[in-house]
Amino acid sequence: MATQRPRRPGWRLVWSDEFDGTEVDRSKWDFDLGNGFYDERNRRWIPGWGNEELQYYTDDPRNVSVRDSLLTIRALKESMHGCDYTSARLKTRRRDGTPLYSKVYGRFEVRARVPWGKGLWPALWMLPQADAYGGWAASGEIDLMEIVGERPHEVLSSIHFGSSYPERSMITHVHALPGGASVADWHEYAVEWEPGEIRFYVDGEHTTTRDHWWSCSRTRDGHGLQPRRAAELNPWPAPFDRPFYILMNVAVGGNFPGAPNEQTRFPAELVVDYVRVYDKVGGYGDVKPIGRGRFPWRQRAG
Repeated sequence: MATQRPRRPGWRLVWSDEFDGTEVDRSKWDFDLGNGFYDERNRRWIPGWGNEELQYYTDDPRNVSVRDSLLTIRALKESMHGCDYTSARLKTRRRDGTPLYSKVYGRFEVRARVPWGKGLWPALWMLPQADAYGGWAASGEIDLMEIVGERPHEVLSSIHFGSSYPERSMITHVHALPGGASVADWHEYAVEWEPGEIRFYVDGEHTTTRDHWWSCSRTRDGHGLQPRRAAELNPWPAPFDRPFYILMNVAVGGNFPGAPNEQTRFPAELVVDYVRVYDKVGGYGDVKPIGRGRFPWRQRAG
């Protein structure tokens, strides 16, 4: 589609993929494969990607392709290795954990058309390059965009933080697209991440700011624990002070959207025009103090 790169006052472009070729650029993206992952920390297999998802991820051109300067991630209703659906999940980190691209702080933006329907779970999001503070979500997660599949007029943006599962916390903002617009239309989803503050945008509109979170590395038998005192918290602004990498995918089913029904349309296509990352001109300055209170773990959300 070759959308012209706009000038962003105060920001300098440092990384992008405009999808100008004829296939996925493997110097920028790798793929998660299968229907789950091995949890090295707890030495066990996690099926359904921890969410009881129904798709099998592949790197097959049927599920992911580049054409006319657009990337298309395609969820199909087809059987593979015991799963009833196939799809793709791209990320700027290799499957062995080595980075392709990761960054701490900056502006991250994606222009995309998003599929919708009962049981669909498309997402544009970020995870930590290394679990410096512990397993999910003690080391954080940033979600630029996801939807509840049957609600195409609402965009969700979230941060996940806290202790390792199951003692994680989440704060989600629901943004209603104006004028009856749908996620199936072209929209630009962005996050501006600075030390101690994370701001979300849709089509240039500032939708919400987050300046309150916490991180604790306490565990017992592989499970995260709530902190008992402030000294057990990782220093602010942990966990959002380490490099994160980028992910894009279309999941099917799972705990969040539920199962597809007869009205859900396949193929379900997430079409991406570009992914762009900017650095702040002049740097980021001092860390902004934590918002809303002295004891953040006692103000849980999600």
